[in-house]
Amino acid sequence: MTENRKIANRILIAEDDPVSRRMLEAFLQKSGYQVVTAVDGLDALRILESDDAPALAVLDWMMPGLEGPQVCQRVRARPDRPYTYILLLTGRSQKDDLLRGLESGADDYLTKPFDTAELRARLHVGERILELQNGLIAAREELRFRATHDELTGLANRRVVLDEIGREHSRHLRHGGTFAIVLIDLDHFKIINDTRGHLAGDAVLKEVSRRMTSNVRPYDTVGRYGGEEFIVVAPSCGRSGAIALAERILNSLRSAPIETDGGPVRVTVSCGIAVSSAAKPLNAQELIHLADEALYRAKELGRNRSEFAIAPEVTRSI
Repeated sequence: MTENRKIANRILIAEDDPVSRRMLEAFLQKSGYQVVTAVDGLDALRILESDDAPALAVLDWMMPGLEGPQVCQRVRARPDRPYTYILLLTGRSQKDDLLRGLESGADDYLTKPFDTAELRARLHVGERILELQNGLIAAREELRFRATHDELTGLANRRVVLDEIGREHSRHLRHGGTFAIVLIDLDHFKIINDTRGHLAGDAVLKEVSRRMTSNVRPYDTVGRYGGEEFIVVAPSCGRSGAIALAERILNSLRSAPIETDGGPVRVTVSCGIAVSSAAKPLNAQELIHLADEALYRAKELGRNRSEFAIAPEVTRSI
């Protein structure tokens, strides 16, 4: 369930009359609900604004502190919160009163004295609506993830990485400091595909992605730049930090072969490092160009190593 809330299990009842509250609580418990109770409107609002708020609520219209419609208005004023399906219990039967209750944000209403079978049926309607909503939210999140992540590896895709470099560049210009990128390319990846097959190649890409992710800081961004090429964006990271990051990635791949259906495969990578500093702020295009040049030097110098790019016109080995 969205937000880890069990729709069919927990329900809030807010009723100031103790006899009515106990009767309603007993009925709902017998119907299989885990009941949370509130004695007035303020208590109900506190529960509905909590992190573990029930997804279903039955509110009496007339309560001390805040009336049911007022609680609805306060809850609906927080669109950032998970949705709560609210049913108002009211002794009012005038059309204008009922419309006012619905306009306050209530999803449904039931007039007193209510029929227990009707209450159960209306709560089941609420459960179905919440389940449909959660399904739509899950589908939306899945689409969002697919639009921003590589399907095979689960890493950020090229567009997200370039956006992240742009954000770091803007922050860099405002506040100074440094940030780095590390461009990473698998060595001799075509040979793996040609000799072990593309499924083995996919397994290698996924495991390389996992090892890289486990060797960066929580706030670094690891992305698949294209094919067998990856990129790490490292905020607040200078020369020594970027070199250390690249070495962790290199060592994680040197440490053990990658298991595939075609047998174990030893994999190495080459890394090109570029840093944007306060003395030489670089945009995304400039950084990637420098890191790409450093990466090619790493390839030319034997692979399985990293090279550092100092400035647009000057580069040197680590």
